[in-house]
Amino acid sequence: MIAAIKSEFRKLFSTRMWWILAIVMIGYLAFVGILMSIMFTLLGDEMTGGAVQGKTLAVTIYGFINPIGYVFPLLIGSLLFTSEFRHQTITPSLLSGANRTHLLLSKLVVSAVVGLLYGVIAVLAMIGSSAPFLQILGDGHYLGDSEVWKLIAGSLLVFVLWTMFGVALGGLIVNQVAAIVVILAMTQFVEPILGLVLGIPEATRGVAQFLPAAAGNAVVGSNSLAMGTGMGDMLTRTEGAAVLMAYIVIFALLCRFITLRRDIG
Repeated sequence: MIAAIKSEFRKLFSTRMWWILAIVMIGYLAFVGILMSIMFTLLGDEMTGGAVQGKTLAVTIYGFINPIGYVFPLLIGSLLFTSEFRHQTITPSLLSGANRTHLLLSKLVVSAVVGLLYGVIAVLAMIGSSAPFLQILGDGHYLGDSEVWKLIAGSLLVFVLWTMFGVALGGLIVNQVAAIVVILAMTQFVEPILGLVLGIPEATRGVAQFLPAAAGNAVVGSNSLAMGTGMGDMLTRTEGAAVLMAYIVIFALLCRFITLRRDIG
C-alpha cells in the first residue's frame, strides 16, 4: 500500500497538469476576490440594502472559495484516474503489484493530500486578494476573527473532500474528456440551476441542501450568494462533510465494483 501511494505521488507530480491547474485557480480566485471585494465595499448598500457588511461581508466573500473554486479539486482528482486510462498506464499499475482495492485507496489517499495543498493555495489566493480591499475600502478584513478561521478550516477540508470526490468520479467515468465535460457541466450549469429550482419551493428546499455544492457550502460555513441553494437553511458543517463523504463512498464503491472489476488490458 505504501509503495502504491508513493507511485501515485510520482505519477501526479511528474506531469505539468497539477501546477497548471493550480496557476489557473490562483488567477481565477484572485480575480473573483478583487472584483467581489470592490463591488461589495463600494456598491454594497445598493446591492444588498446594507444587509451585507462588516464581518458578514468578509465571510461572504471568503466563502466564495467553495462555489467558485471547487471545480479545480474535482478536476485534479479526476485526472488521477482518467490519466491512467488515457495514457494506458492502468495495466502496468495493476501488474506492478497493487491489487485493485489498494490502487483505489492509494489514489484516495494521494487526492486528500493534493486537495489540502490546493485548499491552502485557494485560501491564500482568495483571502490574499480580497482582504486588502476590505481593509482599505470597507470595515476591515476580520482575519483575526474566529468565524473567519473556522471558514478557512472548512475551506481546507472541503477541498480535500472535493479532490477525493473527483477521484471516485473519474474512476467511474474513466474517459478523461467525458469526465472533464461532466465536471464542468455539473459545477457551472447543472448544480447552480438545480439548486435554484429546488431551493425556491418550500417543499423541495430540504432536498437542495443535500446537493454536493450545497453540502460543500455547509462545510465551509458560508451560505454563498453565488448559489441558488443559498435560499433556506444550510446543513451544519458536520452534516455537510458527512453528505460529501457519502457521495465519495458511493462513487468509490461503484468504481471498485464496476470499473475495476472488469478486465483491463
